[in-house]
Order: sequence, then structure tokens, then C-alpha cells
Amino acid sequence: MENGAVYNETTEPEAKAPRRRPLGCTLRHLWGWRLPVKVIQTILSFVAVVCEEVVDDCMNCSGLYFFEFISCSAFLLCLLILYVYCTDLYESLGKDKVQKL
Repeated sequence: MENGAVYNETTEPEAKAPRRRPLGCTLRHLWGWRLPVKVIQTILSFVAVVCEEVVDDCMNCSGLYFFEFISCSAFLLCLLILYVYCTDLYESLGKDKVQKL
């Protein structure tokens, strides 16, 4: 015991984590025609938000406020969908939770 044979290393060295791309960007889950459609939908909803903000005067503003709410909500939800499907968050959450979301 005095020669130190008892105190040999008993664990293996840690394996390096696999190298990930910046922000974990992947297009595996949103491919084909779905990606361009979702990008166009995001751009159009952003244009709707900008167009609504251009209006200075209105006589009956309730419809304009409703349009503002809908277009802003659509823009934010499109961004959320793109973020979930185009990053590693999809794999982190799991397919079942993403479908429920």
C-alpha cells in the first residue's frame, strides 16, 4: 500500500461535448415549402404592424386597434414558431411538448 498502487485513477476522463453551431440553428424540422411560407408569413405580419403604425388619424379606431392586436400577435407567434423549429429548442422540449405548445 505504500507504493501508491491502491490510489490509481478509477474514473475515465470526461468526453468533450459535441461541437454545436451558433444558437443551434438547424432546418431539419422545418424543411421544404414550410420554411419559405413561414418566413413570408412573418415578413407580412411585420409589414402589417408597420402599416398600422403609419396611420395617424382615424374616425372609428376600434377596428384599427383590433387589427393592431391581431397583426402584432401573428408576428410574435410566427417568430416563436421559427425559433422553436429552427433551433435546438425543438429537441430539448421534445416532439410531444412542441405539438402541445
